[in-house]
Amino acid sequence: MLTIFPPETFKTIPWKNGLGHTSELAINSGGNLDNFDWRLSMASVVNDGDFSNFSGYRRHLVLIEGQGLILDHRNGDVDELKNLLDVARFDGGSKTCGRLFNGPIKDFNIMTNNDSFTAEVNCYVKRHSAHISLQADRLIFAYSLTNEMNIEHSSNPTTSVPVGHLAQLETHHAPESHEQDTAVISGQHMIIVDLMPLPVR
Repeated sequence: MLTIFPPETFKTIPWKNGLGHTSELAINSGGNLDNFDWRLSMASVVNDGDFSNFSGYRRHLVLIEGQGLILDHRNGDVDELKNLLDVARFDGGSKTCGRLFNGPIKDFNIMTNNDSFTAEVNCYVKRHSAHISLQADRLIFAYSLTNEMNIEHSSNPTTSVPVGHLAQLETHHAPESHEQDTAVISGQHMIIVDLMPLPVR
């Protein structure tokens, strides 16, 4: 199943620390800022400052606009995002401080609850065709910064996804089914997110 979310469906949400706003692209059903399994968002950073505390969550942060950002997690770990689609992966509970290289930036955020989901995030600057195996309970999201994406899903015709729209792919097959859905996502300047549920403890 392919679902496309246009920018008009994105929600503007204040940061937890009150220092800015986030454009929320998608969140698990029933989730909110204080309690969610997974969440995709974008934010503009115009000043140096501390990141919100998301203890219990894992963060992937992708640079999608601007000259770069330094993330000092104040535990000895530092991430430098200098190039378009550079990715930082860090604990949401870190006392992270962001410092701009040269002017405002915009980032793409993927956050997952440590107890329920994990994420694999792949970014493609050059034109690429990603072959995706759709498995039960897993969600695939794709977003392009500058170019239309094309998605071939099983036997369905190719679907074009406009720039700035979020595509979501999932399978209809039950976990015990031996059938498998596949998809090919083609484009440039793409972010592809694979969200995987964790075993119940």
